[in-house]
Amino acid sequence: MKEYTVAVVGATGAVGRMMLTVLEERNFPVKELRLFASPRSKGLLLPFKGEQIPVEALEETKSFKGIDIALFSAGGQRSLDFAPLFARDGAVVIDNSSAWRMDPEVPLVVPEVNPHAIAGYTKKGIIANPNCSTIQMVVVLKPLHDVAKIKRVVVSTYQSVSGAGQKAIVELMEQTKAWCEGSAMPHPKHLPQRIAFNCIPHIDVFLPNGYTKEEMKMVEETKKIMEDPTIAVTATTVRVPVFYGHAESVNIETEKKLTAEEAREILRAAPGVVVLDDPQNKLYPMQIDVAGRDEVFVGRIREDLSIEKGLNMWIVADNIRKGAATNAVQIAELLIKNYL
Repeated sequence: MKEYTVAVVGATGAVGRMMLTVLEERNFPVKELRLFASPRSKGLLLPFKGEQIPVEALEETKSFKGIDIALFSAGGQRSLDFAPLFARDGAVVIDNSSAWRMDPEVPLVVPEVNPHAIAGYTKKGIIANPNCSTIQMVVVLKPLHDVAKIKRVVVSTYQSVSGAGQKAIVELMEQTKAWCEGSAMPHPKHLPQRIAFNCIPHIDVFLPNGYTKEEMKMVEETKKIMEDPTIAVTATTVRVPVFYGHAESVNIETEKKLTAEEAREILRAAPGVVVLDDPQNKLYPMQIDVAGRDEVFVGRIREDLSIEKGLNMWIVADNIRKGAATNAVQIAELLIKNYL
């Protein structure tokens, strides 16, 4: 099997470290691994397949020649600055930030939904990884859309703190510890409000239309990935005091009526989907159970009593794995299988 030189940019962050884990777990054919992060992480050693790989300073590197695939999770500005440089030197960039997602010359890919879109990487040498909440939703919605055509989606999310990075994880830990000990509550630094024992309806910045940037990502990305601009989408995104895993309450209206059982049958056969739907026996997806898994879990499937052709469902996935690192590595797997 051909092997590839792979770079992970933003290797010291939560998603970057998970990319290393997933590359190793899935036995991706890595000939050489190069790790990049900010200058303060230069020289840090990270484990991969029994070896210790040193981190290079991204800003101090002048050439990226010889790299075949670069997995980026270093933030939007670094992606804008450096992804074109990697592509210029011959790498295919798979970027986890929002920087390139809505660029019409950059494919936005979820392998279970639109794998054919990967072919568009040749335009700029960049493939975009969607928003974590969008990924898990479209994995479930696409097979239903193919059968019944979805007209409208209403989604409310319950997103864990890991979606805001390692510092937000620590913030929840420190606030929870302070509450349990009866000590002074630390002031929020990395989230807009206190997160311990609280829900915050504020992820990313607010836009002039009253929605947050996170909510509009879900609106716009869903249409691009599903390749149907006619789907109406509205979203409310909420940060909750959970460490790993995003949950979503999703309501859809379809052109063709689907019963709940028909939807379950379609989803049981769908790639990457696990149906957990026996509420009478307390069986439904929960964040605490799906952490560490790569599949998307769905349950609480039931007909919407307020409209003739509607369904409600509850969708849960690990946002660091399927919502970020695993999706990126799956794209890379298809890239080497079909294109490189």
